[in-house]
Amino acid sequence: MKILKAEHLGMCFGVRDAIALAVTTAEHEPLTVLGELVHNETVLAELRARGVRIEQTPDAVATPTVMITAHGASERRIGESHRRGLNVLEATCPLVQVAHRSLAKLVREGFHPVIIGKRDHVEVRGMTEDLPDVDVVLTEADIAQLTARPRFGVIAQTTQPIEKVRHLVGLLRKQFPQAEARFIDTVCQPTKQRQHAAVELAKHSDVVVVIGGAHSNNTHELVRTCGQHCSRVHHIQTAADLREEWFQQEDAVGITAGTSTPDKIISEVERQLKEFGAPASGHGAFEPNHQQRAVPEAGAPMLAGRH
Repeated sequence: MKILKAEHLGMCFGVRDAIALAVTTAEHEPLTVLGELVHNETVLAELRARGVRIEQTPDAVATPTVMITAHGASERRIGESHRRGLNVLEATCPLVQVAHRSLAKLVREGFHPVIIGKRDHVEVRGMTEDLPDVDVVLTEADIAQLTARPRFGVIAQTTQPIEKVRHLVGLLRKQFPQAEARFIDTVCQPTKQRQHAAVELAKHSDVVVVIGGAHSNNTHELVRTCGQHCSRVHHIQTAADLREEWFQQEDAVGITAGTSTPDKIISEVERQLKEFGAPASGHGAFEPNHQQRAVPEAGAPMLAGRH
């Protein structure tokens, strides 16, 4: 059984920095995070074990210091924390901050704001809560229901697939040809890298394992992307979710992971897959290929095989 790993997978710098800030702060003082710091239950459990509290509203915070998650928050919510006399730490990903600034710029310049993303996602709520009039779209049907405006200003939730975003922007421009539609690309680079690497991975895999939190948007998008190029795709949170019957002799098994998935979990999944492919496995006598398998693209490999 060959095991392939996407060239780009797992935690992005924004998530690593947020976790590091929470851990460092909790070592010196009581800390509450306003919402889930990242959408990964393993990470959240480890933070709780270090004494970090998680609350959903500023009113429920009982520590002097509160942290804004990597997904960001609205000025209104941050203001509520300040008004309660809390010390507010910002763990907002810098690329989410770019999206906030881009949206504010469009509004200042007179564009009606349109956000491509999930309406109920914490990142999108952070962008919309300060705006009196904003549209959030995610499907072609959502675009069809928009009201005509002279000027549309469009950004995207940072973890949306860029191809989907561009498609929806094109539909908006087609539906309102007389309107000015300005699009600022706010999909983050780590998301683009992982999506692109997932496509290459899925094309060269018999089965793909996507590792990430049950509520992680970017992980769900990786699952959808892989499913477009591979018929056998499994979303798991940890190695304990793996099932040996998913895999067959001589399968090329691809591994990718969402941006809040720790390296440790990825390694554990890879280790378990190796055990499934070992001669003692219930599948019978496997002969694991210990050579690297690479997928060439424009002179550079997209995937690196691991044994």
